[in-house]
Amino acid sequence: MAKFNKKKLPSRHTSFGPEKAPHRSFYYAMNLTRKDVAKPFVGVVSTWNEAAPCNIALMRQAQSVKKGVKDASGTPREFCTITVTDGIAMGHEGMKSSLISREVIADSAELTVRGHCYDALVGVAGCDKSLPGLMMAMVRLNVPSVFIYGGSILPGRFKGRDVTVVDVYEGLGKYATGSMSGADLEKLSLVACPSAGACGGQFTANTMACVSEAIGLALPYSAGTPAPYEERDKYAYQSGKAVMNLLEKNIRPRDIVTRKSLENAATIVAATGGSTNAGLHLPALANEIGIKFDLMDVAKIFKKTPYLADLKPGGKYVAKDMWLAGGVPMLLKTLYDGGFIHGDCMTVTGKTMKENLKNVKFNVKQKVLRKYNNPLSPDGGVVGLKGNLAPEGGIVKVAGLKKLQFTGTARCFDTEESAYLAVKKKKYKDGDIIIIRYEGPIGGPGMREMLSTTAAIYGQGKGEKVALITDGRFSGATRGFCVGHVGPEAAVGGPIALLRNGDVIDIDAKKGTINVRLSKKKLATRRKKWKPRKMNFGSGTLWKYAQTVGPAYLGASTHPGKKKEVKVYADI
Repeated sequence: MAKFNKKKLPSRHTSFGPEKAPHRSFYYAMNLTRKDVAKPFVGVVSTWNEAAPCNIALMRQAQSVKKGVKDASGTPREFCTITVTDGIAMGHEGMKSSLISREVIADSAELTVRGHCYDALVGVAGCDKSLPGLMMAMVRLNVPSVFIYGGSILPGRFKGRDVTVVDVYEGLGKYATGSMSGADLEKLSLVACPSAGACGGQFTANTMACVSEAIGLALPYSAGTPAPYEERDKYAYQSGKAVMNLLEKNIRPRDIVTRKSLENAATIVAATGGSTNAGLHLPALANEIGIKFDLMDVAKIFKKTPYLADLKPGGKYVAKDMWLAGGVPMLLKTLYDGGFIHGDCMTVTGKTMKENLKNVKFNVKQKVLRKYNNPLSPDGGVVGLKGNLAPEGGIVKVAGLKKLQFTGTARCFDTEESAYLAVKKKKYKDGDIIIIRYEGPIGGPGMREMLSTTAAIYGQGKGEKVALITDGRFSGATRGFCVGHVGPEAAVGGPIALLRNGDVIDIDAKKGTINVRLSKKKLATRRKKWKPRKMNFGSGTLWKYAQTVGPAYLGASTHPGKKKEVKVYADI
């Protein structure tokens, strides 16, 4: 049994000495014993709710975490925080809440730990923004921490093939063109999501789950097992034990999350053809540790990483298939063998990445994952772009695309709703580049995802016949020639605000460029005539977010991070 000195831990402020007798009374009221109060307090936070299937299996797993903590001589303290689930928020004003929820999740976890002086933290998350939100809180607080993903959903079956919720979104486009009946669309919606768990393709949740292992904050193999499988509970239990080991050894998140481990994280995003949202979340994590790792730094890693995982939406398979094939460790092992990841990074096992991968063998009898020297393509599945239309950069997922260059004429919309309506009514033509602006972090506010629009385009059979550019962002499920995170955003007068219908734009994902065929002089003339738009929110959380949020290329963070930090919570 490990021995811990409470006099050196944050929980001494709520449990140690005669002056804390009133505080101990509250713990005794919850049936804790004196021995329980004398042990380290471990926060066990989950983003459980009944908003969507992503989250409904999390409380079960949290109970296993608590048992692991108890068995390793800790006292677990369970709490929940919010989640906004993108699948429900998509396609209407609710999506403005999504990215903001990442900050609220991080902030609320921080406040709970600070307010109650917990000594360590285990986070269980199931949906897109909850994964980076909890990881950000861990790094910010810097108490020994372990992250565990709640698991992916099982694939549905429709007419003899595996389907996900994206097939339903794209079904709307097919319905609009008459290639799918209303009855079939409804049948598809009934079977697309057959279990608990996050969306099954390599969308944002599964992308960030892979990141959790690659960056070292999660136990090996913990990201893979689907949510309904009770096998997940053993990883939850081991996560509870692991955090106590970290506490004993004083291994903290900032010992784990470093420049090198962030590069490892970006590598696995590219290798899996993962979500462009990683281009937001990795810079936000970097901000928490006070290092510069912006969108274009992420893009540099993407550019040199081979694309190895044949996963939806660009490929054939879903998260369950990757788990059965060998999971994240097998992919990390081949990337390590190829010299694409750093092996000397510390992880929550208390061992380095190299040590964790020592006995991992590549399964040659599967088709989901390729070896580093036999890639689907030599470049990563996600590409960064820069040019006179995006001086701060933009990002595009190229996994599954046949063409990596696109030249077309601008068709400008100032809201997602107006763009979607035009697409729905097929008021666009081949060769158009649909511009959706004033949807950035400030302009939205909240930087909405555009899955409803992009899926409708793909469902109408126009996925590679038109392109889309936005200062908003995309779902990890988006496919097609779709460029997001364009900065500076329209709300602050970025070049995207100056575009007019008919302007010719060149996108080159091979060279990493995005340019409008306008001279500096012409852009300057238009800028003089440009006037900022009035925001539709004058109060509440969305207004508050718009006052504090930074640019997308730096992660859309709402605070200065470690560079302005005076003292870290873990050392109070």
